[in-house]
Amino acid sequence: MKKLPIGIQTFSKIQEEDYRYVDKTRHIYDLLSSGMVYFLSRPRRFGKSLLLSTLEALFLGRKSLFEGIWIYDRWNFKECPVVKIDFTGVRTKQPEDLVRYICRLSEL
Repeated sequence: MKKLPIGIQTFSKIQEEDYRYVDKTRHIYDLLSSGMVYFLSRPRRFGKSLLLSTLEALFLGRKSLFEGIWIYDRWNFKECPVVKIDFTGVRTKQPEDLVRYICRLSEL
């Protein structure tokens, strides 16, 4: 029996280490194919990081990770640039500190 991915937020780790994965790629495909803009708000510990990690793998063209998953034969796995900004390191309640953090990111 496959292991449960308790606390694992990375799609590639779930797939490469053979954890159980609930396939939501059909919904991801529908969102991406609609041409609409969405605001995805979800409660804490409800899969936001895993969703973003799955999107990252799709856009980086990592087709082998999706073998056996709904989207495998339906997605063009052409590699695209991915910009990933992680705000988990920002420990502030001051807007000015957040602005400084973002400015430092733009220098990279």
